[in-house]
Amino acid sequence: MRTLGSAIRSRRKNLRLSQGELADLAGVSVNLLSQVEKGKTTTQICKLLDIISTLGLQFVLDDGKDRILIKNEPAQR
Repeated sequence: MRTLGSAIRSRRKNLRLSQGELADLAGVSVNLLSQVEKGKTTTQICKLLDIISTLGLQFVLDDGKDRILIKNEPAQR
């Protein structure tokens, strides 16, 4: 099980994208992307993961090759 930030960072690096390149492609700031990768996710993302967990669901990222189970880390909000 991994955090959302570590999964995003790993995928970005596998695609050989810099934070600046991914931020431009996604239409977000480099600062926001950096914070997400460090696990300092926004309150909205944490709340969404809390809702998913409360409902007994799991958040999984799937690129067709690998499946990554994401966990929420409330202490890093």
